[in-house]
Amino acid sequence: MTGVSTSSALGAGAHAAIPAHAVAVQGLTHLYQDRKALDDFTLDVPEGSVFGLLGPNGSGKSSFITLLAAMSAPASGTVRVFGQPAAVALRALTGVVFQENTADPLMSVGETLHLAGRLFGLGGDSLRDRSRDVLIAFGLADRVHDPVATLSGGMRRRLEVARAILHNPRLLLLDEPTTGVDPDERRALWEALLGRQRHGRTVLLATNDLAEADAVCDHVAFLQAGRVVATGTPRDLKSALRRESVRVQWASPSPAQLAAIRAWPGTGELSLDGGDLHVTVDDAAAFVPRLFSLAPGTIRSVSIRQSSLEDAYFQHVSRRAPTAPVA
Repeated sequence: MTGVSTSSALGAGAHAAIPAHAVAVQGLTHLYQDRKALDDFTLDVPEGSVFGLLGPNGSGKSSFITLLAAMSAPASGTVRVFGQPAAVALRALTGVVFQENTADPLMSVGETLHLAGRLFGLGGDSLRDRSRDVLIAFGLADRVHDPVATLSGGMRRRLEVARAILHNPRLLLLDEPTTGVDPDERRALWEALLGRQRHGRTVLLATNDLAEADAVCDHVAFLQAGRVVATGTPRDLKSALRRESVRVQWASPSPAQLAAIRAWPGTGELSLDGGDLHVTVDDAAAFVPRLFSLAPGTIRSVSIRQSSLEDAYFQHVSRRAPTAPVA
């Protein structure tokens, strides 16, 4: 991810095996208006991990966050947070950052944290010390008296996260916290979040940014149409793919051409997204010349890289390339 270093640089203990579950969900169904936002949704989130929820818009990420925050109740299934049913009483153990900024623009940065702390039962020296610590960690100490309206977009997102962890929650729910944030602000947010302020808490991140998830997450789940379609560590999900990834800008491959590529030795997964074809292969140096021979003059560009979490995601979630009709 641009502007974010690897998880080993951001926080110690990434990819460690932690058996206990901060969140355990079984057979969850949640209705939103007239559709199933979550459908037989089953997921375990290891305690102390950074866990990523990845999926297209409408896949159920935000719906799951609202259920864990006890803002709505499921139609069926079980949701347990630290072994207890998700309920308002557990909010003291949970911090939440929603997609949209919710801080009052007329309040100062200090007032925002003071109000949040009082709502969670903090006060006196404890609240002052904790507010000072999070403001320093998130680079906002010099803005304590400034109205929220004067902060940049990235600073507002840092304030949202600082407010969410002020009461030192055991579970932090982040719903696309870095959308629209520039690379430097993104780096500052994650370094603060996964540094001294981590305190072993579990972080559940809903994001569309696959590179961000690859950089910071210990475990991820791919979601589609309200269901979990794959889970694992980024390393394990990538290791299941072929060694190299080839991205081809090719406006109109025919079903017969795609079927021919599938049949080539050393070819793994194919996915077609608009005019981009993703193919995982054993040997890109042998694959690319054969591709140009198959479709001379119709391919606009080709790029080659090591398989990434994006490739694993497309394997499970993206629309598959059409197959040739049976004669």
